[in-house]
Amino acid sequence: MRIFINLVALAMASAASLACAAKDDPLDSARWQDMRAMFFADALVVFDERVQVHAPATAENPLDVPVLVDATRLPGVVEEVVVFADFNPIVKALDFQPLGARASLGFRLKLQQSSPVRAAARTADGRWHVGGTWVNTTGGGCTLPSTGSGSTEWQERLNEVSARIWPRIDGGLRVRLRIIHPMDTGLAPGVPVFHIDTLTLRDAAGAELMRIHPAEPVAENPVFTVDLPPSVAAGPLALVGRDNNGNRIAAEVAR
Repeated sequence: MRIFINLVALAMASAASLACAAKDDPLDSARWQDMRAMFFADALVVFDERVQVHAPATAENPLDVPVLVDATRLPGVVEEVVVFADFNPIVKALDFQPLGARASLGFRLKLQQSSPVRAAARTADGRWHVGGTWVNTTGGGCTLPSTGSGSTEWQERLNEVSARIWPRIDGGLRVRLRIIHPMDTGLAPGVPVFHIDTLTLRDAAGAELMRIHPAEPVAENPVFTVDLPPSVAAGPLALVGRDNNGNRIAAEVAR
């Protein structure tokens, strides 16, 4: 009997601990514990206001929600950043490794319904620092076909890259990259999954500046904004990558 009572007490304590952890989520999401188990396993996770996710409080177009992730306020080296939306049918939006770039990235996202949009930044000590914001939307962004999937133009221009570069006030550069691609999630009837899955930005000396692994929820014809420090080698930048069908991406970005 004593063993049974102890087991019951242990179960109640575990349930209370989980309930407490859910309440600790600053965004008060019913799916936070699922997100924690999915992305972090047994790693140490902390909510951290220094990891900022900027997005509209209300997104009028669920197919094209602008998001800016900024983990530059964290001390030390940020090794990886994962971005996800709790209530999307495909939760993970992308991950990126800053390498020689600043630990920030702008892009556009598809949302199926109102959801927390979160970024988790892993520092060199193995700790994940999580920030986020709620985005309200009418929904349907992940289950609608892309406009490109119904047009022949994207086939002619698939993986075409355009870019702009601006000087930053700190002496570095801001690089905006746009890639022609339908980024289909595979959730629209009759439209198979088709998305970019690997991008690498390199400097003129061949050093990697940022690796980006977009997933299906990234918006059609994705636009990525990357900030580079003043130390980046002079000369043109190179963008290389591929999509999940093996189609290659290769472009030189003049400075």
